Amino acid sequence: MRTEDGISLLIVDDHPVVRDGLRGMFDSAPGFTVLGEAANGGEALARAADLDPDVILMDLRMPGGGGVAAIAELTRRRSRAKILVLTTYDTDSDTIPAIEAGATGYLLKDAPREELFTAVRAAAEGRTVLSPAVASRLVSAVRAPGGNEPLSAREREVLALVAKGTSNREIARELFISEATVKTHLTHLYAKLGAKDRAAAVAVAYDRGILGQPG
Repeated sequence: MRTEDGISLLIVDDHPVVRDGLRGMFDSAPGFTVLGEAANGGEALARAADLDPDVILMDLRMPGGGGVAAIAELTRRRSRAKILVLTTYDTDSDTIPAIEAGATGYLLKDAPREELFTAVRAAAEGRTVLSPAVASRLVSAVRAPGGNEPLSAREREVLALVAKGTSNREIARELFISEATVKTHLTHLYAKLGAKDRAAAVAVAYDRGILGQPG
């Protein structure tokens, strides 16, 4: 909810020192109010439902529930909050899944104080905010020639199970997702690998070293 004190925030990070630091930073700046904190993705979902913040500052790798899964669930629930990832990780396996899951922006924790404030204001308005390093990675991924776009972490998981001969239903059960979601991941896999079906996708993956050699 937008408060009289400006943009409302929910801080999600598994490190108490980081949460305290961010709270202190925003509490001391005009135009922001911190509604609450969460230590993992599961807590973030509950707190977001209770507090209805304008912006959620979301870490990614947290014991007890990661950020990407929480972002995807918030997106599924059509949460009003804009999600700004704030993490130390800028690898493709972190950035691309987070953006695909529905994050509005992605910043690294070494961002200057004023840059973070500006990013939160922009996120609250629905504008995409990306650190330079993350922006260049995403541009490279988008510009990659057909069949060479990097796979997300979840797509790699689906592909590994496909290589074992696992059915869509079994994949859905093992990864705790729906069969429809499995089919969506497969569609993305085929497009990225330039493959027409499951067998071709596995063959291409082995050829490129995405999967280990078949035993």
